[in-house]
Amino acid sequence: MKRRRRDLKQAAESEQEERQSIAHVVSLRDSDQLQIMDNVKGDNSLALFPAKFPITRERRKRRKYMCEIPSHLLMEIVMRLPAKSMVRFKCISKQWSSLISCRYFCNRLFTTVTRLQQQPHLYMCLVDQGGQRVLLSLSSTSPDNTCYVVDQDLSITGMGGFFLNAVRGLLCFSVRKKACIYNPTTRQLLTLPAIKSGIIAQQGERKDIRYYIGHDPVNDQYKLVCTIVTSSAFFKNVKSEHWVFVLEAGGSWRKVVPLENYHPHAPATVGQFIKGSVVHYMAWLDMDTCAVVSFDFTSEELTTILVPHEAGDVALPAARMKAGLIEYDGKIAVFDHTHLKEKCLVDLWVLKDAGKKKWSKKRRFLQPCQKHLVHDDIELIVKGTTQDGKVILAPVKMHSQFYILCYDMRSNDLRKVEIKGVPHIWFDKECYFDLKYSKDESEDVIYLET
Repeated sequence: MKRRRRDLKQAAESEQEERQSIAHVVSLRDSDQLQIMDNVKGDNSLALFPAKFPITRERRKRRKYMCEIPSHLLMEIVMRLPAKSMVRFKCISKQWSSLISCRYFCNRLFTTVTRLQQQPHLYMCLVDQGGQRVLLSLSSTSPDNTCYVVDQDLSITGMGGFFLNAVRGLLCFSVRKKACIYNPTTRQLLTLPAIKSGIIAQQGERKDIRYYIGHDPVNDQYKLVCTIVTSSAFFKNVKSEHWVFVLEAGGSWRKVVPLENYHPHAPATVGQFIKGSVVHYMAWLDMDTCAVVSFDFTSEELTTILVPHEAGDVALPAARMKAGLIEYDGKIAVFDHTHLKEKCLVDLWVLKDAGKKKWSKKRRFLQPCQKHLVHDDIELIVKGTTQDGKVILAPVKMHSQFYILCYDMRSNDLRKVEIKGVPHIWFDKECYFDLKYSKDESEDVIYLET
């Protein structure tokens, strides 16, 4: 009996040693990104069972059939696992958590998944008048993208207000005028500290705060830029300042020093997208002057380019103009659908040369057979472009059903795209929603830390 107990104890210790050895297969930290590749001098592999552990007779039998996995191959294997599995495997040990969360691994994962990813993706945030919120993930169910279906509910407690933008799998919200970063893959939520702004709204003035998230590829950093604006009625006495936050341990808000040709402006409620390491958004300098503002996350510089009007055209004030910022043939463009309902036409201002601030104008007339898709009692808003360049138009408010309109500028074709799978409780009440089309975003397992 004693001998049997001793054998059971040795077997348990042997099993425990094997688990510990597996946990030490990879030792990787953010500070020494890929030293794992250099630690194996003259041997480009990692043994699953290091020799420092006592070799029992049972272990000797197992090692006879064991093979050594090269370190780079081990990383390639882990990269091909589903993102949810990676998140679970972070609980194996600190070493595995460091590997899966490190910046090098996340960048490799993002590059690989983005290159292989074919299906477009949508994020939808719904908010009712009572403050109830939900964040939904949608995917296309047809090759021609005529229908999107909810495939996942990503909502968590404290998620925040409207969904603003996304970059490389990270979402940005605003919570009581604070920025909130959410990783839907890891379900990690991070709220940034408030900004101590020097702009104070006077009596009769309005104060707005907008956050935009982006990625600096040179320094491999995630950053947020915040625009704080105060103005009186009809965009009079506009004052604005900008702040930057680097998403890393010990990060804090820094004020951006604008260039000499800087123009104070108020960002429009819609019309922003990220192109490379630059975020672009529409803004108003005053009631009659529209501009495109660009912020480079690498140089941290702001650029303002005025949107022109042709001779003879009447410049529409901000209160009447309905437009949004899109991407057209790889260039920045302003899609103006102010006269879509009454005249069945849209104007497209394309920034041909950003350096020379040269614009070109295109005009399209909607086909008569598609006029029924544009209702007089429904206000439309621009929500970016799809993977194949179609402009997304969505109702500002949803009452009984969920859908979007996709407008192909080249073929002059407007189509209705249904959104299915939204919980029925949202059909019986008035609600607002924000929509983000993800063309090249992939799931990210990066750990948010400040």
